[in-house]
Amino acid sequence: MAKGNLLIVDDNKSILSALDILLSPEFQTVTTLADPNLIPSELRKKEYNLVVLDMNFNAGINTGNEGIYWLGRIKESNPEISVVMITAYGDVELTVKALKAGATDFILKPWDNAKMLATLKSALQLNLSKKEVSQLKEKEKGLKSEINREQKFIVGSSPQLMQVLNLVRKVAKTDANVLITGENGTGKELIAQEIHRLSNRSNEVLVSVDMGAITETLFESELFGHMKGAFTDARESRPGKFEVADKGSLFLDEIGNLSFHLQAKLLAAIQNRQISRIGSNQPVPVDIRLICATNKNLENMVREGLFREDLLYRINTIQIEVPPLRERGEDVLVLADFFLKKHASKYNKPNLKINQPAQEKLLKYNWPGNIRELQHTVEKAVILSDNNVLKPEDFFMRPVSTLQNHATGFTLEEMEKRMINQAIEKNQGNLSAAAEQLGITRQTLYNKMKRFGQ
Repeated sequence: MAKGNLLIVDDNKSILSALDILLSPEFQTVTTLADPNLIPSELRKKEYNLVVLDMNFNAGINTGNEGIYWLGRIKESNPEISVVMITAYGDVELTVKALKAGATDFILKPWDNAKMLATLKSALQLNLSKKEVSQLKEKEKGLKSEINREQKFIVGSSPQLMQVLNLVRKVAKTDANVLITGENGTGKELIAQEIHRLSNRSNEVLVSVDMGAITETLFESELFGHMKGAFTDARESRPGKFEVADKGSLFLDEIGNLSFHLQAKLLAAIQNRQISRIGSNQPVPVDIRLICATNKNLENMVREGLFREDLLYRINTIQIEVPPLRERGEDVLVLADFFLKKHASKYNKPNLKINQPAQEKLLKYNWPGNIRELQHTVEKAVILSDNNVLKPEDFFMRPVSTLQNHATGFTLEEMEKRMINQAIEKNQGNLSAAAEQLGITRQTLYNKMKRFGQ
C-alpha cells in the first residue's frame, strides 16, 4: 500500500509532470510546485515526509545556492523531513555542501527511474524512522510524569467496599468503558487505579487527567497534543494524554465539569479511536481503555441539556458507585490508623495512638469530605500533638453530625431516612423515580436503603 506524502519543487514543469506520473503510484500523495516561494505555505498546509528539491531555479544560474537556501528553510520548519536534492550539474563540492546542510541524498538529471524510486523509498523510510523515534521520546516525557505519581492504596474491609471491589474484579479484565460515581473524596481515582492494575493493560501506563483543572483553551492541546509552532507558546511538539495512554488506560476525572461544546470533541476521539494534534491533519490511532469519574448526576445533567446523552452512553458501559465514608462503618478507624502511621513517620512522631474516646468521635462524625477530609484531620492532629496519645480534643472537625434540625428535632441522618421514605412513597415504590427526585443514582439509593435497613 502506497504511503508517505511527497512534495516536488522544480521550476521545469515538464520535469514536474514526469515525476508526478512516475511517483504518484508509489506514494500516498504527490504535490508539485514550480515556485519555491510557495514551499513555506505548503508545508503549513500538509504534513510531508519527503521533499524532492531542485538546486537551481533561475536561468543561467547553476551555483546551487538557491537549493541550499530552500533546503535550510525546509529543515528549519521540520528537521525530520527528508530532502532529496536534484540537479543537472554533477559537482562533488556542491553535493557535499548540500549533505552538510541536511540533505538526505542527491539525484542527477537525467535520472534512472529505478534508482530514483530506490533513493526516494530509502529517504521515506529514514523519515518514518525519525518520526517514530521522536514520538517515542515525546511519549517518554509524558510517561515519566505519570509513572512518578505517588503510589496509593485502597484501605478498608467493610461490606460496602468489598461489594465495589468485587465489581471491579469482574470488569477489570474487559475493555469496557467504566464510569465511577460518588461524592468528593471517596477515592474514585483509587478505584480507577485498581481497575487498571487488574486489567490486561497493567503493564502499560494509566494516564490521569483532571477535567475540572483544564481550561477550555488548553483542552485540545492537553488531550490531543500539538505540533511545534501550532500556536504562540508551542516551542516543541508534544503528545496529548490520549497518545501517552496508548495501549494503556486513560482516566478522565471530574468529567461532569467538561463544557458542552468540548464534549463533542471528546466523543469524536472516543468513537473514532484516533486523534489529530493541533497543527497537524495527520490522524493518530489510539488504543485506550477509558475510565471516567464524576461526583455529579450525569443523567440529571442530560435532562437539563448540560451533558451529551450520546457521550454518557459511550462512557457508561459499566457504572461503579463508590460509597461515602459515613456508610463504611469501621473502615473509618482502619483508615485513620493508616493515615496516622503515614503522617507520624512523615513528621517524625513515632508511637502515636488514638485513644478510645477519640475513636468514638471519629466514628460518630458524618465526614462530608469523606476520606480526603479524614486524612487532613488526622494529619492536622499529628502536627499539633504534644503527646503520644491522641484524644478527642486533638481532632478538629466541622460539627456536622451533631447538628440538629431545630424545627423538627431530627438529626441529618434521620432526615435523610425520612426523605427517602417520602420519595419512595410519593413514587409508589418506583425506586428509579424516587432516586431521580432525590437527585441521586439508583445505586446510591439502594446503598442508603440497605444502610437504613429499608
